[in-house]
Amino acid sequence: MTEHQIENLTAQYGSPLYVFDVQALHQRVALLRRSLPTGVGLCYAIKANPFLLRELCGQVERFEVCSPGEAAICRRLHIPAEAQVISGVYKTPADIERMIAHKNGPRLFTVESARQFTLLSQLSARYRVTIHVLLRLTSGSQFGLEEEEIIRIIRNRADHPFILIRGLQYFSGTQKASLKRLQRELDMLDNFACSLMEKLGFIVHELEFGPGFPVQYFSSESFDEAAFLSGFSAMLTGLRCKAHVTLELGRSIAASCGTYLTRVVDVKRNKGQNYAILDGGIHHLVYYGQRMAMQIPPYRLYPPRLGEAAPWNLCGSLCTVNDILVKQLPVPDLKCGDLFAFSSTGAYCMTEGISLFLSRALPRIVLLMPDGRSLLVRDALPTDEINSPAYERTDYHGTTACNSGGTSARRGLHHLPYADRFALSGFADYPCTGRRAGGGV
Repeated sequence: MTEHQIENLTAQYGSPLYVFDVQALHQRVALLRRSLPTGVGLCYAIKANPFLLRELCGQVERFEVCSPGEAAICRRLHIPAEAQVISGVYKTPADIERMIAHKNGPRLFTVESARQFTLLSQLSARYRVTIHVLLRLTSGSQFGLEEEEIIRIIRNRADHPFILIRGLQYFSGTQKASLKRLQRELDMLDNFACSLMEKLGFIVHELEFGPGFPVQYFSSESFDEAAFLSGFSAMLTGLRCKAHVTLELGRSIAASCGTYLTRVVDVKRNKGQNYAILDGGIHHLVYYGQRMAMQIPPYRLYPPRLGEAAPWNLCGSLCTVNDILVKQLPVPDLKCGDLFAFSSTGAYCMTEGISLFLSRALPRIVLLMPDGRSLLVRDALPTDEINSPAYERTDYHGTTACNSGGTSARRGLHHLPYADRFALSGFADYPCTGRRAGGGV
């Protein structure tokens, strides 16, 4: 973004503010396409940034949905069911049943356990609906299945006529900058896929692989992404099993399109140290593995200026000594009203922060469209209502219901449409009877 654009955005929407540059997002996807072998699919992990979902339609082949809430977002934005893979280590039975029962529900699921596979098999048989599954191979964590469990499921696949086992899924972590580690993981998957064919006559048609591509967040980091992607592409080309490869990515797609804007609202000097208080903080700005005070994230200062720099500690607005964004940052002539623009904030910043702490409002979110227009996709969102207890009455389920009058949040979920209540309460957002999806952004 240019200085002029940043001035206009803050004049119109204030601060703190998230801005997601859609053109930069599309350019990032295009770069990945050019760098990877032809035919490799892209699956976007919604959890990285759900506000980019609509802008990625037609840019990626698939969206990973990991919760009833994310499924509700897909419904509201009219994301086609065939473009969704339903994932997640815990899939609530009621949620999955409504998805399978719905004639336009998703038909691709990951399998994280033998219990999940049994659930999917029973429900698909009950509704006589054919579904596709990817069996997730564990990396040694709470996620996925052991090789022996996958072999057992595939060996007995004829007992589950409404399930088509499409292939394997694997993800072991994020920010993986080691090509040697990725080579070990791909070799393991390749060998396992080939062994399934040799021993069971089972063809792995698809490998959904989460490579955890790294994002360079701090100035102290050094990373040659072009060489990294070239080396990784060579690994994919060398696979023996020849399955279709889909890469599940979130951070790598979304990070570079985001800018977080926060303004200096107070300056002081305590015990020989310069402190600037910002109207944002660590509840809004989250980088992977962040110890913000120990690192210098990418930033720009507005208005820009020259001159002799003095060290400043940039602190947020939370009442905790941990709310330090940058320590001892050299800045010339810092004063109230100055604006910091932190880059590479397109992934996880708006969802991973301690956003309910102190009941401060969540920032506005704006999309900067390719034609230069700005689109407000979320207004400032009060959180005091979420943190307010309500004692007025008990609903028919025997749980406390919010009915204190005034705002919609204090009315609990009862003011929402039926399907939305299910989604937000942890149940499915696909009622069996069907319902027209809600409005867009």
